[in-house]
Amino acid sequence: MTWGVPVVVGLLVGLLMGSLGGGGGIIAVPALIHLMGQDPHQATTTSLVVVLMTSVVGIVQHGRAGRVAWSEGLVFGVLTVGGAAVGSVWSARVPPQVLMLSLGALLVAVAGLMARRAAALARAHRAGPTSSDAVTVRRPLVSTRPLRVDLGRLPVVVAVATGAGVLTGFFGVGGGFAVVPALTLVLALPMARAVGTSLLVMVVTAAASLAVRGGTEGLQLDWPLTLTFGLCAMGASVAGVRLAGGLAAHRQQAAFAVLLVVVAVITTAQAVV
Repeated sequence: MTWGVPVVVGLLVGLLMGSLGGGGGIIAVPALIHLMGQDPHQATTTSLVVVLMTSVVGIVQHGRAGRVAWSEGLVFGVLTVGGAAVGSVWSARVPPQVLMLSLGALLVAVAGLMARRAAALARAHRAGPTSSDAVTVRRPLVSTRPLRVDLGRLPVVVAVATGAGVLTGFFGVGGGFAVVPALTLVLALPMARAVGTSLLVMVVTAAASLAVRGGTEGLQLDWPLTLTFGLCAMGASVAGVRLAGGLAAHRQQAAFAVLLVVVAVITTAQAVV
């Protein structure tokens, strides 16, 4: 392996996470396995470290632009912790081929949801001059002035957040592919805010997953590779955030859906070969 591989892939991961609020991990895991020679369990842990590093930089950039729903993101992130711990334990017990095939199937399902959402936003965008981000307007899940929680939606949010946590812990991909759709479909956040807020959720979830994986016997990371990968991703995420600011909501979601399908096909094909 040459050092050019983690540099190039790291730049791609950072660009995706900064612009789409996710997708970096689902590129990183196959790349770590098939291009850098890591086994799936080591690759998923390395990916979580990179996702954590990159998300911190992205949060700062999106936060300055007002695209982070801090209270809802923190609540959602905390609710993912239990699921992340369970998913991390399960991941260590599943055969690598099953892990990769499951990831491919999941990506296709999430891509379908995102494509439907993108089509709805595109129709709204063509219908009038109002922002296509504002297709659905709901009261915030959490309000701080005054302090108020929408208890009617809380059970659904708890269930979705727990599921997103399980996926993050199990697949080691940060969960942006699940968190961004959840924030738009369940919390009705505009796409631009969902992208920024998902990075906040991923910091909490990735940290919880890494805490559980830290006790896994025999798991060792290649720290020079991990840090090179992570630093390149952090730098590229700055450019990704700037790209997100000029990209229409329906185009963001459509791009996310296409990305998921492409990676699903590659992941599934490599798992069965």
